[in-house]
Amino acid sequence: MDGRTELELRHLRCLVTIVDTGGFTDAAIELGVSQAAVSRTLIALERILGVRLLHRTSRTVTPTTAGVQVLAGARHLLADADELVRLATTGHTRLRVGHAWSAMGRHTTEFQRRWHDRRPDVELHLIRHNTPTGGLAEGLCDLAVVRTAIDTRRYAHALVGQERRCVALASDDPWARRRSVRLEEIRERTLVVDRRTGTTTLDLWPEGFRPAVEYTQDIDDWLAAIATGRCVGVTPQSTATQYRRDGITYRPLRDADPVPVHFIWRRHDPHPATHAAVALLSDLYREDA
Repeated sequence: MDGRTELELRHLRCLVTIVDTGGFTDAAIELGVSQAAVSRTLIALERILGVRLLHRTSRTVTPTTAGVQVLAGARHLLADADELVRLATTGHTRLRVGHAWSAMGRHTTEFQRRWHDRRPDVELHLIRHNTPTGGLAEGLCDLAVVRTAIDTRRYAHALVGQERRCVALASDDPWARRRSVRLEEIRERTLVVDRRTGTTTLDLWPEGFRPAVEYTQDIDDWLAAIATGRCVGVTPQSTATQYRRDGITYRPLRDADPVPVHFIWRRHDPHPATHAAVALLSDLYREDA
């Protein structure tokens, strides 16, 4: 059998402990085993690796040249293993909620406050990640708030609310002086669309009556294009709440269907607090209706 397959974390932990405590006796005390067991474990590690790792005298223990290299690698591996254990054992005491742009919109702060009051046993983390699933597909969160199309074969989902659409304009745009804008008027302008995570598509307009389009890949680029005055944007109300910027004005968009807001999560691996999050955000949107 290849010796490398026999390597275990206990071998590495033994080496690190011997060096850190300065000897076999103290290492045995630290590890809660006999001094003979420490010696056997170190000998086994040296046999697996095929190199001598420590210079041993009656008074001192120092790493060999190979030992210094192995020791550095062992510390990294042990740290990674400890972090893996921490993540596994604390996974259900922390809920990571991903989003691409604007979290829960105007409900974000209230969601955080109520969650803290109702579920102090589960720490809430909001994570912004510029992908269609808000980081869920990348494994960065436990569930995500999305306002775009959902892959229902891969993810479970729940509709938690709806948001009206609005128009984002440069603050010196003539339309900024108006109370609202009609959907059909947008076709007169150049529309900026986030190709990756935006909620707006040209399907909002009949074919043949669609605006010119400029594409971006990020909310900051989207806002920057609008601020120049050459483009306008169509977006959910949540964007207006979360991205109030100098030079940008938002106005309600008439005659446009609202944007559905969903929670999505991995169908076969839901976090135990998923349904509590769905219920809370649904309540907040319902109170706002």
